[in-house]
Amino acid sequence: MTIPKHIAIIMDGNGRWAEARGLPKVMGHAQGVEAVRRTVKACLKIGVKYLTLYAFSTENWSRPEREVKALFRLLENFIDWEFKIFHDNKIRLHIIGERERIQKDLLAKMESAEKDTKDYDSLTLNIALSYGGRQEILNAAKILAEGAKNSEINPPDIDEEMFSSKLYTRGQPDPDLLIRTSGEMRISNFLLWQISYAEFYVTETLWPDFDENELNKAIEEYNKRDRRFGK
Repeated sequence: MTIPKHIAIIMDGNGRWAEARGLPKVMGHAQGVEAVRRTVKACLKIGVKYLTLYAFSTENWSRPEREVKALFRLLENFIDWEFKIFHDNKIRLHIIGERERIQKDLLAKMESAEKDTKDYDSLTLNIALSYGGRQEILNAAKILAEGAKNSEINPPDIDEEMFSSKLYTRGQPDPDLLIRTSGEMRISNFLLWQISYAEFYVTETLWPDFDENELNKAIEEYNKRDRRFGK
């Protein structure tokens, strides 16, 4: 069986999971963190090299302040608790998104973890935080425009490879497989450039219930696809 080199996941359904159980939404997010742990371990087990998780979008800032604070507190706890696992398993942590909007103490902690794990190559864990695909593309366009303005870049030389080098995921292969939980059929502004030829897999399973078995189902379906890349 072919294992995707890069898997991206839109983690959806935490709120519905909690609502179905009469619990506050933050409990759904807490269980979602447990699903992250299971998924990271499963990816390590089968040899996935890159895992990108959509944790918090630029649009999510419009959610109630209490929920936003709870989400970031869970993320901070995740980094604190899992730091030993990152080292023991040689996991590289990489945050993608608009860092300037993240509270300074949390950002400092994340960037410290990034620095300490930057040379690890067993698995690269990208956490998309305050992330928006359109914004990422705009940022790359602005960087190239500034380079052209300063005569550092010759506009006719701009190609897909150069453009990709200005994205948050520069130096990484594009996702082979995009998984979305909870049955929703939307991309939700996620990795718009990078998923051009990714295989999509949608499961009705809510994210807090996602586990190794669900991941294997997605990979089995991926192996049934004929990837022609437009050829």
